[in-house]
Amino acid sequence: MQNIKENWAQVLDAVSNEVTTVTYDLWIKTLEPIEIHDNCLILKANSETAKKRCEELCSTVLKLAISEYFENVSSFKILSPEEKFEFVEEQPQVQNIEPTKIAQSGAIGLNPKYTFDSFVVGKSNQIAYAAARAVAEKPGQKFNPLFIYGGVGLGKTHLLHSIGNYIKQLFPNLNVLYVTCEKFTNDYIDSLRTNNKDKSISTFREKYRNVDVLIVDDIQFISNKIETQEEFFHTFNDLYQNNKQVIIASDRHPREIATLSDRLSSRFTSGFIQDIQSPDFETRVAVLKRKAMEENYNIEDEVFSYLAERIDTNIRELEGCLAKVHFYAGIHGRHFASITDAEEVMKDDQPEKEAINANDIIDAVCKYYNVSKQDVTGKKKNKEVVDPRQMCIYLITELIDLPLTSIGGYFSGRDHTTIMHSRDKIAEQAKINTRTKTAITDLKDLILKK
Repeated sequence: MQNIKENWAQVLDAVSNEVTTVTYDLWIKTLEPIEIHDNCLILKANSETAKKRCEELCSTVLKLAISEYFENVSSFKILSPEEKFEFVEEQPQVQNIEPTKIAQSGAIGLNPKYTFDSFVVGKSNQIAYAAARAVAEKPGQKFNPLFIYGGVGLGKTHLLHSIGNYIKQLFPNLNVLYVTCEKFTNDYIDSLRTNNKDKSISTFREKYRNVDVLIVDDIQFISNKIETQEEFFHTFNDLYQNNKQVIIASDRHPREIATLSDRLSSRFTSGFIQDIQSPDFETRVAVLKRKAMEENYNIEDEVFSYLAERIDTNIRELEGCLAKVHFYAGIHGRHFASITDAEEVMKDDQPEKEAINANDIIDAVCKYYNVSKQDVTGKKKNKEVVDPRQMCIYLITELIDLPLTSIGGYFSGRDHTTIMHSRDKIAEQAKINTRTKTAITDLKDLILKK
C-alpha cells in the first residue's frame, strides 16, 4: 500500500499541472487510492458528485499519468463511497472509526448524518465546499475565521456539521463544539441569572473558550443583543489569538447584519467569507437522487427532473416534496412513485402565484424600507423613495406576469421605459451588491409566505 501511495502522490503532482486549480482542489485531490485489482487502479471519491466530475473532466489526464507512474496498470476505476463497501471485502478501519465518531459527535452537538460525502456539490456551492474541506483538513491554519452565508435551506448547516465531523475523525483529540447563536445567547443569559454570578460566567467562558474548534450557526440572531455581542467578541478574540479555528454561518453577509458592532464585523470579515447560492437545475436533480438513495425511495427518474424544474428555492423544500411524492405513492399502493404522483402532490403543494398582486408587493417593500406607500407610488425623486420604488418594480416583474404599462399604472402612470430602467437597475445591482441581493431574498420570502 505504501508503494501505491507514493506512486499516487506522483500522479497528483503530474495532474496538478494539467488541470485548473479549482478542478484539482475540488475533485482530483480528494481521490484516495485503494488497491490494484486486475491491472486496474481502484480509487475512492469522497462523493458521487466528485466521482462523476473526475470521470467527465479528467479521465484522459488521469489515465496517462497513472500509466506513467504505475507499472503494469492500464486502467483505473473510481468508486463512490457507497460502491467502496461493495468492492473492498475487509474494512476494519471503518468498523473501528465510525462508532467512535458517532459517539463523539453526539457529545458535541454534531449530527453524524451530515458529512462531506453526503453533501451534493454544484456550481452554487463548490467554493464554500472547497473552503470547508480546507478548514477541516487544517483547522486553525487556513481560512480563520471561515464565514459562510446564504439563504434558508441551501446547505450551510450541513457544511458546518461536515467540518466538525471530519475534524473529529481526522483529529480525535481536538475539542470541537457546535452551537447555534440562540444556544450561545441562552447560555450566556443563564450564566447571568444564577446567584453565584461570577462562578457561572466563569463556567460559561470555560465551555466556549476551552475548545479547539468553535462552530456557530445562525449568527445573524446576535443582532440587537449588545451584551451578547460583547461576550462573543471576547470569546472570538481568545480563540483566534490562540490559533483556534472559528467557523460561522449566517443568512447574510456580516455587513448586512443589523446593529452588528463594527469590531465584530471587522473580525468576521478578516477571514474567508463565501456565500452559497440557490442550487442550479443539475444540482437540484443530484440532491433529489441522493435523498432517494439515502431513504430507499423508489422514484422514477423523470420525477427528479419534474420536481427540480418546479422548486428552485431551497434544498429543504425540495427534499420535503420528494418525501411527499414517495408517501403519496405508498398510500395508493404503488411501489414506484411516478410522474403522475408528483403532479398530484405539486398540484396541492405549490402556492398559487396568482394570489400575489402588485399591491401585496408594494406593501411588503414599504414595510421593509419603512416608507409610505403614497411616497413610493407618487412623484417624489429623493433616494429614500426611489430605491424602494425600483425594488417594487423589479419584484413585480419577477413575481407577477404583468405588462410593463400596467405596472407603470401603479406608479403614477410611469411609462414602460421607466419601468424597464428600474427593473434592469435592480437586476444589475443584485449581481455586485450584497445588500441588494439580501434585500431581494428577504422580500421574496416575506411576499411568498403571505
